[in-house]
Amino acid sequence: MDTPRRPTPPARSPLRALGWMLLAGLGAWLGVLAVSLAQAPGGARTAVVLTIDGAIGPASADYVKRGLARAQERGAAAVVLQIDTPGGLDTSMREIIRAILASPLPVLGHVAPSGARAASAGTYILYASHVAAMAPGTNLGAATPVQIGGGSPLPGGPSDERPAPPPAPAASAASAPAGGDGVTRSPRRGSSAMDAKVTNDAVAYIRSLAELHGRNADWAEAAVRDAASLAAEDALKRGVIDLIAASVADLLDKAHGREVRLGEARLTLETKGLAVERLDPDWRSRLLGAITNPNLALILMLVGIYGLIFEFMNPGALVPGTIGAISLLLGLYALSALPVNYVGVALLLLGIALMVAEAFTPSVGVLGIGGVVAFVFGAMLLFDADAPGFGVSLALVGGVALASLGMTLLIVRLALKSRRSRVVTGAEGMVGTEGRVLDWDGRAGHVLAAGERWAADGPEGLRPGQAVTVTAVHGLQLSVQPAREAWPVPHHP
Repeated sequence: MDTPRRPTPPARSPLRALGWMLLAGLGAWLGVLAVSLAQAPGGARTAVVLTIDGAIGPASADYVKRGLARAQERGAAAVVLQIDTPGGLDTSMREIIRAILASPLPVLGHVAPSGARAASAGTYILYASHVAAMAPGTNLGAATPVQIGGGSPLPGGPSDERPAPPPAPAASAASAPAGGDGVTRSPRRGSSAMDAKVTNDAVAYIRSLAELHGRNADWAEAAVRDAASLAAEDALKRGVIDLIAASVADLLDKAHGREVRLGEARLTLETKGLAVERLDPDWRSRLLGAITNPNLALILMLVGIYGLIFEFMNPGALVPGTIGAISLLLGLYALSALPVNYVGVALLLLGIALMVAEAFTPSVGVLGIGGVVAFVFGAMLLFDADAPGFGVSLALVGGVALASLGMTLLIVRLALKSRRSRVVTGAEGMVGTEGRVLDWDGRAGHVLAAGERWAADGPEGLRPGQAVTVTAVHGLQLSVQPAREAWPVPHHP
């Protein structure tokens, strides 16, 4: 009896295998899409932390603006702006505030950690934040604006003698002397018309920020007019800030459920349990912060100018010219980003030009010393010394001035020494050179001097082979005398 055969399984179709591969790829793509949707703004559960630590300048503004944009790209639910600053530049502060007000994400300003401060420009930024918070042991205030030149050019002049205007009635309580209200302020000085204009503009600006978020606008005005300051507990009592939080996590928990104004809409914050993600400054922000340091900007300008000078003095050296060009471009970029005084720039350039002129046309120190004086005054007036962190170091200015003065004195010494030295080039360099008589007839003949055959005149009786000394050069003819006689060596007139 025949044994039945098992049916042979049908071979797998290539089309079926391709179908399974397509299904696997589609599943992987759906998985990636699910992860992306989980990180989208609607399902975001992260809070991005940006840090302002130190003086506010162009680097700080660039960092905050790009940080807010990156937080939006990453689908963050909120941004925490941690502040610890003595103040900074008005232009950079306003850039940061514009970025905060235009941000589609709520920004929670937080003066932290304990011991930090939000002075001057930091106060404006905190008022612009959608939620204003401070850690225990911090303070804010002293928001009086300063400007290049600092008011009247002559202390004690008419503008300084003008009495200060009385405080606004609404700010009278906040302008009282320090006491139980917890307010600390500086004594008021007389103000010029320009100071009054700048102060009134700053008052209007900070009051608009306070009214935008429903905070104490009267104390904000006192902070500008009278440099008033407040500690964290007093700021909370007076309605300057919204809450006190010891840490970022504490801030997110306490801010949960608060209603804030985001553009034209009202938004209820859902910040409880958000994961914290810190965005530290990248290499671009750190580089910008370094080159916009006024001291480094000044050094870059000097290195650039001297590098180009050395390249012009030694064409083809390449290294000084390359380093000088790069340094000069970086220095010019720093000057374009910083608020500079154009009188200071003019004096600085004049000083450098005079020192360079001393190197090429020695004037026994007149140009060099004048250049050092102009350079020192220009460096002192170049930047706004009243803005915290944006003044030029006196030690740096003194060091550069002493180095330039030493170079000038060295040039003067070399110039004087060269005037007393014997001439060694050109026709006058032949005077004093020894030679030998080739042939002689009467008072004329030919001599070998400096490796060349010259027509010469001199006393009678010279013999071929006799050593002679050149005493003068007349075109292509030499005057000679026997070498045993000493002849004076000419100098420059």
